[in-house]
Amino acid sequence: MKQLIIITNTLTALVLLSGCGSSKTVAPSQNSALNTISKSTASNGKKGMMQSSLENWLETDWEPTVSKDPEIQKKYMKKVEGTPTGEKSHNSDNISTTNYVEKEDRDFTLQEYVDKAEAYMKAKPNDYEHSNVKKVESLPVIGK
Repeated sequence: MKQLIIITNTLTALVLLSGCGSSKTVAPSQNSALNTISKSTASNGKKGMMQSSLENWLETDWEPTVSKDPEIQKKYMKKVEGTPTGEKSHNSDNISTTNYVEKEDRDFTLQEYVDKAEAYMKAKPNDYEHSNVKKVESLPVIGK
C-alpha cells in the first residue's frame, strides 16, 4: 500500500512538471486576455491633470526661483554669455546678458535637491495664515 501511494505521487508530480515544462510562455504584450483588460498603449496617452499641473509649476515657479539663487548658480549651474538659444534679445543695444543654465555633465544628488528646496523656501516662505495647515489643524480628529 505504501509503495502504491509513493508511485502515485511520483507519477502525478512527473505529469504536472512535464506539462509545465512543455508549455511555452507568452509575453505580456501577446497575452490577449491581458490586453482586453489593460491596453499596453495606455501610458502613451495624454498627460493627466496632476502631471500637467506639476510640470507647469516646475517651469513657471520652481526653476525661475531656484535659478536666481547665487549659491545654486555657483554650485550647480554654469554661466552663459548672451541670450539663450531660441530667444530674441530684448536689448536694443545688443548688449550681451549673463544667463545661468544647468550643467549637463553631472549626476543628480539628493544634496542638490535639498539645496534647491532650501533656496526656494528662502525665496518664498510659507504663510501660516493662507496655508491649509490652519484648516487641517481645525479638524476634530487631527487638530485641536
